[in-house]
Amino acid sequence: MGEGRDARRSGTESGDLAVSPFRADRDRIVASPFFARLGGVTQVVSASGSGLLHNRLTHSLKVAQVARAIAERINADPQLAPLVDDLGGCDLDVVEAAALAHDLGHPPFGHLGEQELDRLARHRFALPDGFEGNAQSLRIVTTTDTGGPGAVGLDLTAAVRAAMLKYPWSRRSHPEPHPRDMPDPPRGASEPPGEPGTGSSKFSVYVTELDDLVQAREPFAGRVAGWQQTVEASVMDTADDIAYAIHDLEDFHRIGVLQHAPVAAELGRWLGSALELAELTDAELAAYSRRPGYSLEQLRRRLHRRDSWIVDDDAFVAAVSRVRTELVDTLLATPFDGSVEAEQTVGRFSSGWTVRLVTDIGVAPDPPTRSGHVQLAPAQWHEVQVLKFVHRRFVLLRPDLALHQRGQAQLLGSLVHALEQWLTDRYEANRLPRRLQDLVALAEHEYGVLAETDMSTLVGAVGEPPQGSAGVRELARGRAVIDFVASLTDSQAAALLDALSGRSAQPWSDAFVL
Repeated sequence: MGEGRDARRSGTESGDLAVSPFRADRDRIVASPFFARLGGVTQVVSASGSGLLHNRLTHSLKVAQVARAIAERINADPQLAPLVDDLGGCDLDVVEAAALAHDLGHPPFGHLGEQELDRLARHRFALPDGFEGNAQSLRIVTTTDTGGPGAVGLDLTAAVRAAMLKYPWSRRSHPEPHPRDMPDPPRGASEPPGEPGTGSSKFSVYVTELDDLVQAREPFAGRVAGWQQTVEASVMDTADDIAYAIHDLEDFHRIGVLQHAPVAAELGRWLGSALELAELTDAELAAYSRRPGYSLEQLRRRLHRRDSWIVDDDAFVAAVSRVRTELVDTLLATPFDGSVEAEQTVGRFSSGWTVRLVTDIGVAPDPPTRSGHVQLAPAQWHEVQVLKFVHRRFVLLRPDLALHQRGQAQLLGSLVHALEQWLTDRYEANRLPRRLQDLVALAEHEYGVLAETDMSTLVGAVGEPPQGSAGVRELARGRAVIDFVASLTDSQAAALLDALSGRSAQPWSDAFVL
């Protein structure tokens, strides 16, 4: 580790218990109210107090556990040590801190909330960056949290901030040339389908925090490309993928959503008719995608189009067979009933898959653009794709979940509208929530500086920069409302809308929000 990676503007003299600056970073993240709120933020669907479903807090803890295990294995391999050191190193505390912080910016209601706030940010407020959970996480630790010694951000080390950057580019402009323009763009760098000119679909920094990204990445210049993750970020990203693939399936088995019969039919039909399905046209597959086996064949073809660097048909067949054996024939064979035996079956499934996926992870010196330096072994990579397919096909695409999520989107839209009205009511200016007032002042300062230095960064969905100080203030109000709503839990968002709509029987009293 070079001195540049260890440097922080303040250290243990600022009240940290830990001697290591990276350990101090971890402690500051865990002590943050933004971390605590993740216990009330949806992973996929609201847990409603059942204790059976992961929330963003339990997910983050498990990602940190897996990430540290991956880093330990990498560091224990003497053949990988010189390569990892050349790429910038892989510190256990850096990896764990980044994993704990990676979801800090996720808004109420999970990915549905992220999509809705992005739509509102771009189309209602003309914000140049819209909203993105990863970029919001960086904004929290560098700007809106007040747990650091300077009361602006958490004052994390460059290494930890760099390790949080799963998508180390902005939506539109940084770095140059932008990775979305590469012949084979990195994951997340392409524009959303059907939305040309909107910038990358995934990114880890807003224009207001670009200087933080540049400073965090400086120690890695010449070690990794400007669009590449650091090794520590790649570890965090891989751990997130593993946790997502395993634990969401576990959740929906527990509550009876993930059923044996449809999953068995899909995997079994494809295994028994792979050659026949391979002869169908894409149009035929799309027309009958609800038939067993058809969706899985569509997945196989997508992988060939997107990930030709690793996809292999024999490995795909083996992955489907393993998932059928260990998920369908073992975990889903008996409905979850809360018994000791059922809990043990879930535990064996979760731990067994985690160990298998972590054990054979490697580090590539020059990975393809759609992969980080840290890579799953080919067999395990295919297995993760199949596990994620099962989750998407039999959980995320369910109409009853869509019904639930459309209601949550309506809730967020109504809440943003109500807060915007309150914010622009001159008769109520003195009674705004103090936190919202502070966020407006912060954003107005940030956008004012950008308007003086590089107005082009403030061009939003309307295609024009803000007009004078009034335009800057409008942008600031929009960012403040988005920041404010994104900092709520699911229940806080619902209760605050009730209060603003006159449906609450008592005054709003949550000190963290107001």
